[in-house]
Amino acid sequence: MLRVFLASRGNMKDLERHLGVSYPTARARFDALLGRLGLSEKAEPDPRLQMLEQLARGEIDVDEADRRLS
Repeated sequence: MLRVFLASRGNMKDLERHLGVSYPTARARFDALLGRLGLSEKAEPDPRLQMLEQLARGEIDVDEADRRLS
């Protein structure tokens, strides 16, 4: 589904036609895909990613990051 969406340059109508479903159904499926990829505003942030961002900002050190991963 993502490949079709990208090939159609983000045109949801093309995605709708490709899937053979209504626009709301195509949109819901695409939103679900974004959620699984962690790209949805509704998606829970990945705690590992948050920890790496804290490490990059200098809020925690490598030892603390390692402890959290264990």
